[in-house]
Amino acid sequence: MQVFLSFVLWCILLVLCWPLALLLLLFFPLIWLITLPFRIVGFTFEWLFKLIGAILLLPFSLASKK
Repeated sequence: MQVFLSFVLWCILLVLCWPLALLLLLFFPLIWLITLPFRIVGFTFEWLFKLIGAILLLPFSLASKK
């Protein structure tokens, strides 16, 4: 759904200001490459917090199974 919304917004931008839309189309891969490390760090921290939460809640889940 996000890809479709982005495409529709880009089409609207193409109608309103085609040079800016073409410039965005050319620079989008560069912007994606710049933001990629931040996304990887975000996923890493998300998984790390899930792991810490699972480790902290492990005794309670083991106690509830008895």
